[in-house]
Amino acid sequence: MKIVKHSGDIVDFDPEKLRSSLLKSGAERQVVDSILKEIKKELFQGMTTKQIYKMAFGLLKKTANAHAARYNLRESIRLLGPAGFFFEKYIARLFASEHFETMTNLTLQGKCVTHEIDVLLKKNNSIAMVECKFHQGRDAASDVKVPMYILSRFNDLKERSHPVFDDREHITKCWIVTNNRFTLDAITFANCSGLNLMSWDYPKNNNLKTKNDVNALYPVTCLTTLSLAEKDKLLILDVILVKEIINNSDCLEKIGISPSRIKNVLKEVTDLCRYM
Repeated sequence: MKIVKHSGDIVDFDPEKLRSSLLKSGAERQVVDSILKEIKKELFQGMTTKQIYKMAFGLLKKTANAHAARYNLRESIRLLGPAGFFFEKYIARLFASEHFETMTNLTLQGKCVTHEIDVLLKKNNSIAMVECKFHQGRDAASDVKVPMYILSRFNDLKERSHPVFDDREHITKCWIVTNNRFTLDAITFANCSGLNLMSWDYPKNNNLKTKNDVNALYPVTCLTTLSLAEKDKLLILDVILVKEIINNSDCLEKIGISPSRIKNVLKEVTDLCRYM
């Protein structure tokens, strides 16, 4: 059976690829088998991966909200846009969970010009800048021009000391983080130039996907028990990660959630953060 990918490419339907992504959501094997059986019944020539994803998400949600939330992770990160401001805060949270000190939305003077910095990090007396490249479209990729441009900014900034954190300090490292992916040339150039990259699936064992699953660092936008408007309200309150709701359940009341719904939301939050 031929299906159509987001990019428009026509490929054979791969049930094992779908099975793998469903199992990664935490759903039990018999649940996954049942979902695959239902999808195969509805499958037709030229069906889009978006339609298949939507069906799988709906069936998962019927079994457990937390499973559907994990399955929806990549889309949830995209919902931190469209401007990318909340994506920057989310990335700062990921580094903070690894014991980095973080600062966001800074303007620093380089040797030649001023630069807006998305995130600044400090750990073990080392300062790093982080440039966040947010893409609204699923298939957009950061090509080699991105690390080339950011390398020039990094070189300008590291020539001076900056009044950040505790003292005037030098920036010695640079990260580029995207919610999608990097082209092979971008990765090759960054590795050659000493730049650190992170994307949805790169590096292999330390990317956005693995960081979320290993440390339960899910964004609030993945919650299936909240509307899009309610998720936006949490982001405005600076509630970025699902786990931040556990000890701050008052935030749900602040955005107008009824007591009965708060109970359902907290169940999803607890189930989601319990899965490691």
